[in-house]
Amino acid sequence: MMKHAVLCAAGALSLLASTAFADDRYQSRPPVIVSPDLTAPWVMQLGGGNVQPVVYPRPMARRAVDPRMEQPANPQVRQVVQPRGLFARPAVQQVAMARPQYPTVRGQIDPQFLPQIVDYQTKEKPGSIVIDTNNRFLYLVMDDGKARRYGVGVGKPGFEWAGAHTVTRKQEWPDWTPPAEMISREAAKGHYLPAHMEGGEGNPLGARAMYLGSTLYRIHGTNAPWTIGNAVSSGCIRLRNEDVIDLYNRVKVGTRVTVM
Repeated sequence: MMKHAVLCAAGALSLLASTAFADDRYQSRPPVIVSPDLTAPWVMQLGGGNVQPVVYPRPMARRAVDPRMEQPANPQVRQVVQPRGLFARPAVQQVAMARPQYPTVRGQIDPQFLPQIVDYQTKEKPGSIVIDTNNRFLYLVMDDGKARRYGVGVGKPGFEWAGAHTVTRKQEWPDWTPPAEMISREAAKGHYLPAHMEGGEGNPLGARAMYLGSTLYRIHGTNAPWTIGNAVSSGCIRLRNEDVIDLYNRVKVGTRVTVM
């Protein structure tokens, strides 16, 4: 009888100690680790629609030692952390970022090729045009030793020329019919030109054209403004579209043009 009582007492003490140990074990609960993706629906449901979870910044040292969290070498790729559960380590996935839709920029035009009024001494009459192909400038002669100067693109090596002509025709948004020799020459290089192209923003003659005498040469605009200041054409004189429009409005049919 005494032995049975002792065993019962020992069992009771063991049960109490176990209960106390369990209560002590869970007195301070471990922190809940949530996904950094706070927009996940299951996270937003934790405290209702009016509760915003608090995010604590991750220590920089931990990010540095974890190679998966380093920034990707490709600036067009970013890393997205996807949750896999409360206590699972986040998985890192690389997602291609959409490139901004900006026009392609080939280069900035040198400020000296922007339109400006300059001192210019010449024997040509006011209203006439003088084109200095070596320095890539077009001068619209004014009174009192002044001229309105524009930057131009000129003929590439082998296509230089000089002479005096008059403006025989003016056309807005001109169409383009490449000469047969140009089509053949470019085809030999692997560049196939159209037999004819209607005027428009994609047309290489640009917004305006002034035809010189009975030649195939023109003063015209361009859809490649970054070429201004260079020898790039097949003999024509090209300006930025905004500049050729300004010149077009100042020049009349019959204007003398001297190319040197």
